[in-house]
Amino acid sequence: MKGIFIAKKRDGTIYYRASITYKGKHISLGSSDSMETASALYEKARLVIRDPDLTPDKYSDDLLPLSFHKFICLANFRDNKIYIKTPVYLHRTYFSYHLDMDTELKFDLEDLFYYSSHTIQRRGNHLFVADFGLQERVLARYDIPGFAVLGKDYRFVNGDHTDLRYANVDVINPVKNIRKRKEGRDEVYNVKMHINGDWNIGSYPTHEMAIIAYNKALDEAKKHGLKRRTEILDIPEGLSPALYAKIYSAIELPVKYLEYLSGLDKSGLIF
Repeated sequence: MKGIFIAKKRDGTIYYRASITYKGKHISLGSSDSMETASALYEKARLVIRDPDLTPDKYSDDLLPLSFHKFICLANFRDNKIYIKTPVYLHRTYFSYHLDMDTELKFDLEDLFYYSSHTIQRRGNHLFVADFGLQERVLARYDIPGFAVLGKDYRFVNGDHTDLRYANVDVINPVKNIRKRKEGRDEVYNVKMHINGDWNIGSYPTHEMAIIAYNKALDEAKKHGLKRRTEILDIPEGLSPALYAKIYSAIELPVKYLEYLSGLDKSGLIF
């Protein structure tokens, strides 16, 4: 039958592979132990590529056994003339990644190359991709750390957590130990250091100053022999090394914090 190929498993069992050629592209549709199922795969794929009314929101059980994933790939190829192996559908100014029938993630076009070759998976409320054998969180691409709390450390501007376009993702607190909060009418950045409990380092009017205070507190802990898991943060963008050094020198760490470090039994302590 057209689009159906007979194949054998290692034990000699026969199965049937379905595929279709469209616009010069040979597309695998899947396989089955049943010729009837493989044939249905081919016929449903033909239906999708011939019917422009079958848009991404029109998938139904009537298209089975063609998977939703493959349906999106075919619909995008039909409408946008580009075959992408992940369930991506292109729009004029962005693209949709259809995680499942109920979840449409929206991304900027600049991320198209990445998500064309990386499959998004979901575990609970967390989205991640497999990248060189490692699980890379989708939110890590926005510099949102794994411990971040939605609404406190980051937010979605339009309230839609499936809209992952950069303009919609507002990172409030990109560093674990730095938190933005209100002091009267002003917003300040509070710095804490966690060593056998939280130590308040101080509150600063800008995020840049908070980063420098954070680095100075880390440096002081290292001077006293503590091993650290966290790394010194980069110099804030636009801040010259000379100005960084000037602010660094002017920042005074709390006396209680320095006294604590001086009297600490540091044998093997890691923070």
